[in-house]
Amino acid sequence: MIKYDCIFFDRDGTVNPDPGYISKLRDFEFFDFAIEAMTLLANLSDKFIMVTNQSGVSRGLIEESSLLQINDFIFNELMNNNIPILKIYYCTDHPDSPTNRRKPDVGMFLEASKDFKINLTNCLMIGDSLSDIEPAIILGMDSMLVLTGKGKEHKNSLIKRNTPTYITENILTGARMLNK
Repeated sequence: MIKYDCIFFDRDGTVNPDPGYISKLRDFEFFDFAIEAMTLLANLSDKFIMVTNQSGVSRGLIEESSLLQINDFIFNELMNNNIPILKIYYCTDHPDSPTNRRKPDVGMFLEASKDFKINLTNCLMIGDSLSDIEPAIILGMDSMLVLTGKGKEHKNSLIKRNTPTYITENILTGARMLNK
């Protein structure tokens, strides 16, 4: 069984359905299998960090205060289920004017590495898109593409240099695979 210094994971399409921009807490829900999956993944690391692009804020579709309510809910749900979440990093940059924090760039990962003394080359990133996988490849991390959310669409556009370490149906099937 592989042990990781930290497991990074995306939000929309990875741990919750991605209907588009989630602007209110009442519209957020975890996939039925997300908590079980993260509980299993906690066997592999005692540090979890969420990294999520949330351009809906810069597009005027989501109030930042609503995003923070959603983040607080996620954080508390994970903590209440003994999932070792350290922080939720989010980037509100518009895709037309991104900083290095917006995935597929590596800014949020470097920030987390500095904040929590994480060895990024001994980490796993789990997400449903190439923009989740690319920073992991750049940083020398393992990566897992889940086929929920945009995963099926992105799987077909993978090119050799962007191939994730693992491809799996969802975060639970991935957690089970890694726990063998």
